[in-house]
Amino acid sequence: MNDSEIRARAEELRRLLHEHNYRYHVLHAPIITDSEYDALFAELKKLEEEHPELITPDSPTQRVGSDLQEDLPKVRHPAPILSLGNVFSPDEIRAWRERIGRLLPENVRLAYVVEPKFDGLTVVLTYEDGVLAQGATRGNGELGDDITPNVRTVRTIPLRIPVSGNGPAVPHRLVVRGEVIFHKKDFAELNRRMIAEGLPPFANARNTAAGAIKQKDARITAQRPLTAYCYGIVAADGPVPATQWETLAYLRDLGFLTAHDVIRRFDDLEDVIAYVQEFEARRHDLPYEIDGLVIKIDDLATYHDLGVVGKDPRGAVAYKFPAEEATTRLLDVAANVGRTGVLTPTAILEPVFVSGVTVRQASLHNYDLIAQKDIRIGDRVIVKRSGEVIPYVVGPIVAARTGDERPIAPPTTCPACGSPVGRDEGEVAYYCTNPACPERIARNIEYFVSREAMDIEGLGERGVRQLLEQGLIRDEADLFTLTADDLLRLEGFAEKKAQNLLASIRAAKERPLARLIAALGIRGVGSTVAELLARHFHSIDRLAAATEEELQTLEGLGPHTARAIVEWFANPRNRTLIEKLRAAGVRLQEEAAPQPRLSNRLAGLTFVITGTLPTLKRNEATALIEQHGGKVVGSVSKKTSYVVVGDEPGSKLTKAQELGIPLLDEAGLLAMLDDRR
Repeated sequence: MNDSEIRARAEELRRLLHEHNYRYHVLHAPIITDSEYDALFAELKKLEEEHPELITPDSPTQRVGSDLQEDLPKVRHPAPILSLGNVFSPDEIRAWRERIGRLLPENVRLAYVVEPKFDGLTVVLTYEDGVLAQGATRGNGELGDDITPNVRTVRTIPLRIPVSGNGPAVPHRLVVRGEVIFHKKDFAELNRRMIAEGLPPFANARNTAAGAIKQKDARITAQRPLTAYCYGIVAADGPVPATQWETLAYLRDLGFLTAHDVIRRFDDLEDVIAYVQEFEARRHDLPYEIDGLVIKIDDLATYHDLGVVGKDPRGAVAYKFPAEEATTRLLDVAANVGRTGVLTPTAILEPVFVSGVTVRQASLHNYDLIAQKDIRIGDRVIVKRSGEVIPYVVGPIVAARTGDERPIAPPTTCPACGSPVGRDEGEVAYYCTNPACPERIARNIEYFVSREAMDIEGLGERGVRQLLEQGLIRDEADLFTLTADDLLRLEGFAEKKAQNLLASIRAAKERPLARLIAALGIRGVGSTVAELLARHFHSIDRLAAATEEELQTLEGLGPHTARAIVEWFANPRNRTLIEKLRAAGVRLQEEAAPQPRLSNRLAGLTFVITGTLPTLKRNEATALIEQHGGKVVGSVSKKTSYVVVGDEPGSKLTKAQELGIPLLDEAGLLAMLDDRR
């Protein structure tokens, strides 16, 4: 860029940052994510560092952002309430240490404290003679809004300290800094209440917390399940700890909630770097959202002596995790037909880079959720991708609407075969009513051969589609009549590959009964329910003869699934399929052997498994849980202890998130068993 282009870009960045600052802090209605704001800020900061003449007094890089509201009384803070500079890599952490090292005595040794970077609203709490006297927001760092009546409603903010009679002594005046947030389960519960009352759910926990804590009516704040964590002393007129590590312990002993499940102290910077990198993988195990970790110099005298650069204290830095959310445009919604006929809405998006990959499609879960969140075609939406979980649409950014957006209606006919779409009363899913729908058949055969079902190695989606297009199979049972000559007609099949596939097909005839039941494509019957049915009935014929009433007596089996099982076996096409499988020599019965009990580590806990686990098959994970005293059921409820999530999870993940049920990946499950296998 030439000089005029650089100057124009700096002006544009300042304008954008001021607008987004206002939307975020004052209106509590941002139209971009934090990471997108950070990218704009970093670009402006870099331009100003390279061209100091571009710096203006009103540049966002020269001041702390403000969340002041005109209609609230103001409070002057006893010391500046500053924000933090960001780093995004181990090298940037080391560069931060080098910079402050130039201002410190040579060879000085530093200790560091690592804390969570909460995604909430900063509060400043003043106690006089141990009694909560005032609560304020950060505001512009010098002045804050007085929200005293509201902070009194937050149950984790003590009204008097120390809470315990044997707690430490408190100075006459003590000013504490903390953060007001929602725990994940509390935010999910709040949204459930909103939906139950016919109101749209909140999309963003941080802005909901900010709006709640700044209500004019404290009774409204009291209805929001807010939580406050405290992590610093702003001012005191008596003795307080000299280190950050001791400060956190002191605050905890006074009765404040602190994040001691995350906080660590280190004497070596490389140990800090190892911890923050390792922690990124388990950030989702926390009961609250964080977008990074804060690294602080432990010795507070050194911390304060280092002073401030711009708006950031030199003695601390925020290590930001890679962004898991981004905003983009929702271009369209496609209805994908699943193996049981369920129509799943998929968002077609303007491509956006999220959590290391370019995302073009994302899950919308189901049409009820689309209506509850009022997501429309043309909306700017927030897209999230956490770890390896399939990307999904969090919700729309209503403030960005132009009026051209269009509502999304569930389809009335199947996009694959044109048959009518059905929906059972009380059920979320819409489904194609045609058992012979070609897309349903193809999807079910793809699942039938998959590792989770009959485990026919060497035949993936492409091979299944080829067999169907060539007319070599019409259903799952036809797989067992394939010959080498049939397979050699397909593109990509040579003699050895064909023989290996045929061997795998022969081996599949002896798969456990539960695998076969799961592979049939009965609505509501996944691996967990299939295990339950196999243990109870021991044969396909006994299962086929079961009534709805008998099926409903099984724990974990609801009326809709019971009806779907009976209807499936009543369908002539499916009865023919069972007879073809019998004729092909596929195992249709077995006597279930009891699983040996290895321990009681999971006794009293109920698990639901969704998605494909990295190494464990679904039945292996089920057996492992049961061998350690746990119970696996097929549906998520408030009684569920944990949901184990693999790749491409289904609606069970959505239900778990709505109910605030703790989530585990395979590694987390094995860690509970102390079993590295």
